[in-house]
Amino acid sequence: MRAVAVVTAAGSAERFGGRKLLTPIDGEPLLDHTIRALLEGGAAEVIVVVGRDARAELERDVNAMLDPRVRPVENPDPSRGMFSSIQEGIAQAQGDAILVMPGDMPFVSADTVRLVIETFERRPAIVSPRYRGKRGHPIAMPPSLRDEIRAADPRTTLHDVIHRHTEMRVDVEVEDQGIVRDVDTAADLRAPGR
Repeated sequence: MRAVAVVTAAGSAERFGGRKLLTPIDGEPLLDHTIRALLEGGAAEVIVVVGRDARAELERDVNAMLDPRVRPVENPDPSRGMFSSIQEGIAQAQGDAILVMPGDMPFVSADTVRLVIETFERRPAIVSPRYRGKRGHPIAMPPSLRDEIRAADPRTTLHDVIHRHTEMRVDVEVEDQGIVRDVDTAADLRAPGR
């Protein structure tokens, strides 16, 4: 089974103060951690959706962007919101499963990614990891949702699309707090577990 991940990395990071995805964590840019968890967890390809302004800098400074399994795709207008980046990435994703994960989630473990993919392989559905009752990322989806996601209004959310398919939801319990830990501010880097 070929799992393709879409990573949203086109935001301006205003709340963080800019350059969030390049912020070092244990000596490596934050985005490196996110991409590596997906690759080590079994993603055959990682599509990183970037803004035109930041593309060159991310390709230069994020080591994982040099991996042949990682492909940058530009969102021509990231100001439309994160869902527009998901739409751009999903349009390019060719696989048996599509995983979606924000670029600012560096604490997700490769084991969680692997478990989400394995769960999808057993039961192709909308698979979400859940930590202590709270769903997180990455979310695996069947490619059958691609056209619906691409056709949706960019101001909507992935949650809105998923909500229309509650019969397809499968949750997998994990002991990985990283699935609910995105980094919006510098303080989030000092949150529990760091």
